[in-house]
Amino acid sequence: MIGQKGIPALYGGIERHVEELSAELVTQGHEIVAYARNWYAAKKTSSYRGIRLIYTPTIKTKHLDAIIHTFVSTLHAICKEKPDAIHYHGVGPSLMSWIPRVFAPKIKVVATFHCIDRYHQKWGAFARLALWLGERAACYFPHETVAVSKTIQNYCLNEYHTNTVYNPNGVSVIENTDAKYLDKWNIQSKKYLLMVSRLVKHKGAHYLIDAWQRAKKDSPETLKDLKLVIVGGSSFTDDYVRHLQKMAAGDNSIIFTDWQSGAPLDALYANALMLAHPSENEGLPITVLQAMASGRPALVSDIPEHQEVITDCRFWSANASVFSLAKKIVELVKNPELLEEAGQKNLQTVKTNYRWEDIAKRTAVVYEKNAEAVGASLTETA
Repeated sequence: MIGQKGIPALYGGIERHVEELSAELVTQGHEIVAYARNWYAAKKTSSYRGIRLIYTPTIKTKHLDAIIHTFVSTLHAICKEKPDAIHYHGVGPSLMSWIPRVFAPKIKVVATFHCIDRYHQKWGAFARLALWLGERAACYFPHETVAVSKTIQNYCLNEYHTNTVYNPNGVSVIENTDAKYLDKWNIQSKKYLLMVSRLVKHKGAHYLIDAWQRAKKDSPETLKDLKLVIVGGSSFTDDYVRHLQKMAAGDNSIIFTDWQSGAPLDALYANALMLAHPSENEGLPITVLQAMASGRPALVSDIPEHQEVITDCRFWSANASVFSLAKKIVELVKNPELLEEAGQKNLQTVKTNYRWEDIAKRTAVVYEKNAEAVGASLTETA
């Protein structure tokens, strides 16, 4: 596994995806090696959940971190590890997927297209060009390309004429509902709206803060006992985080918790009144799936990737519209029966369609199919 920052996942959808997928593959009898960046883990360990971890160097800057780490990890993999398969995660890291195709043709190469990253507002023109090239690399170089959403699958077909394997993100059902973890932030169960995200502009936290304050002003009685809890931190976006904090200054109903993981994060999901995710661009958002796995409703922007998982239009707000988001917040808070009904429906959807066990089995099939195809190709060449 190459492309993720590291394991265990402290934050980041790709990191969570790789950790859970790898752990399930280990459970199913596969040997998994995951590359990690030296700076990501608070404490280095040689293995985690049965996954062997290898730390390789990089330069921790916005533009060089991922690509240098991927390059070094790729060289280490093909020269030292000599694995049966290399699985790249993300279109940026997929820029390096040509290396094993050229220099280690016996290795199967798979890439997962997690998100159309070049649309993200934090990137400048050069980075957008590199990510566009990464998209092409993810579609053309690997033996197989995996799309985590049907929207991305259609995008790859229309934009690059590439057939991909649809295999979505997964999620584990949250069992921990212990509200004691909420005491740290002085919040109560079912008395707060939750957002869990990297604080980057395209995730829309500024829309949510603005909408929350507008909704409180328009319907003070409806929201008087509620708070807005924002879980996450900077991703080379310190200026944006400061802007959000300035927007919320003096408003005691808005709480920033910074990054959370493990039991505290599980408890935040499980005890939320509902999740709010006003993102402008996604792959298949694990934070929405995690709220669903907690039996909680989710209010999302009406982008196609959200509509794949949240099919009830009563839980859609118009993308990038503060007015629409504020209106939906008030409407849903006024209808607790609908919230509970939607939460239970979400839980059943996750159990049916987004289990890591099933996703790992389909991933293993991709590896095995490519093993047969590459073996046949090498035989023909010989």
